[in-house]
Amino acid sequence: MARPRNTGGTVYPRKESAFWWVCYRARDGRKIKESSETADREEAERFLRERLAARDEGRLPAILASKNLTFGEWVEWFLEKRSKPPHRSESTHRQNMNAVKLLRPVFGSTRLSDITPEAVEDYIQSRLAEGRKIHTKFGLIRRGKIKPATAHQEFRVLRHMLNVAIRQKKLETNPCSLVEFPVSVKNSTRKPHYMTSSEQERIELVAPSYLRHVVVIMTEMGLRPYRELLPMLKSQVDLENQLVHISDSKTENGIGDMPMTEPAYAAFKQQMEAAAGSDHLFPRPTKRGTKPYLGSLKKVWRTTLRCAGVPYFSLYELRHTFATRLSAGGVADHFVP
Repeated sequence: MARPRNTGGTVYPRKESAFWWVCYRARDGRKIKESSETADREEAERFLRERLAARDEGRLPAILASKNLTFGEWVEWFLEKRSKPPHRSESTHRQNMNAVKLLRPVFGSTRLSDITPEAVEDYIQSRLAEGRKIHTKFGLIRRGKIKPATAHQEFRVLRHMLNVAIRQKKLETNPCSLVEFPVSVKNSTRKPHYMTSSEQERIELVAPSYLRHVVVIMTEMGLRPYRELLPMLKSQVDLENQLVHISDSKTENGIGDMPMTEPAYAAFKQQMEAAAGSDHLFPRPTKRGTKPYLGSLKKVWRTTLRCAGVPYFSLYELRHTFATRLSAGGVADHFVP
């Protein structure tokens, strides 16, 4: 008759080690030997009991997988396998990359299983206390404090990466689940600006003609300025049928033909006449630059708002004005982009 296996495990010393070692069997019968990383026998026995409990509850594979896996190694896998398209959009991948640039120096050499809630909280506090980096002609300087939303974005990326590690059985629990973000992000984030009719009149009065056309088209049709409107070719504009073909958009639903309103039709017609001799609707006025069309309107937009006496808001927020006016006109919310 075969002797029954010892399923309880043992604690034993090794000549070449100052720590106690444990030996036990996994569910499939494999013998596992590992260091308890303590010279105290009671602590080693507690370590063994935790391993046996994890084995009986089915958590042992995740614990062993994360034992020697560092955060830096896991980040490389995550960015390659779960961050890039088609799993996530290109913009989300860029956000993950930016967060990793700050997370890796802090947690890079730390094992996944050794990341604690206290370490995450210390990281958040240090980030909230840091100055905001500003690039000037004199070099990089720090001014003011970073926005809580910036630190919260990094925290969200870290939490998501560790949640994926749990699903991949590389980690047992997520330390971020025990962390409460210390600052209200809701109150620190500015609401999008709604441009009133009087503000629009003042802006159009002082704006260059091409910027005036951009304002009208965005508030009438809600096009994205740098993805859909500025790179547009004249061939995409059908004045006869009052349609605009959107060939590239952030979402699949944004690709297609869009009807023009009367103000948008007038703005498109005037801009096409102003851009005579170019294939692009908004050609670059000089040969400098890599793009044949206007790549940025930030400076002229800021100058125009200052001349119009309107507090600064980003050009992209004109899409918020478009959506708000649609809702005010009775369009159902699920039709508003």
